[in-house]
Amino acid sequence: MNDKYNITKEQNIFLAKRCIVDSIWKSSHIEGIDVTYPETQRIYDGGNVARLRIDEIQTINNLKHAWLFLLNSIDAENDLNMLKSINSLVGSNLIDRPGQVRIYEVSIGGTTWKPELPNEDKTSKDLENFNKIECITERAITIMCYLMRTQFFTDGNKRTAMLFANKIMIQNGKGVISIPIDEDITFGEKLTKYYETNDMEDLKQFIYDKCISGIVFPDK
Repeated sequence: MNDKYNITKEQNIFLAKRCIVDSIWKSSHIEGIDVTYPETQRIYDGGNVARLRIDEIQTINNLKHAWLFLLNSIDAENDLNMLKSINSLVGSNLIDRPGQVRIYEVSIGGTTWKPELPNEDKTSKDLENFNKIECITERAITIMCYLMRTQFFTDGNKRTAMLFANKIMIQNGKGVISIPIDEDITFGEKLTKYYETNDMEDLKQFIYDKCISGIVFPDK
């Protein structure tokens, strides 16, 4: 796997800011929120959408706050503390114990597979090892998949994992990861297969092929 994009950190931050509402819209759809892009923009700008539930609007606002935190902390370490900070924003007023390690068993929709209780020391060491992967894009995707399956938090793990992966991508000028609306079913199927088999290669390739956007500058 090679990096698809190579731009400066500043260019990538600019790209992420331009795509932020689009990224939130797509992440919301993965969570089953039937919201349109204009409605997402309206909520992002501080407005309300009467047909949406309070928790759905909260989810979108939380993603906004998490994205802004990420972009303002782009040079911070990609460690467990950063992961917890992102989840605390993603899960604010929505989930039990946001930003804290999961301490009880959970079930995953669509499969009988259940994740083990997470271990902070193991997860921290795993992140350190993954951060040694030379290809930045592969590093980000690998960490994203790993965190989704680990289910480190009570809820919000997909959102947290994708934001954490995007921090790595943006920090190194490698583009932005988001799941296209017309690919979210395929993404869900491949994610479930990964949950059950612990083989992330097919999911990684799908994300690499379908879910990364960036900027390509013409040759001078």
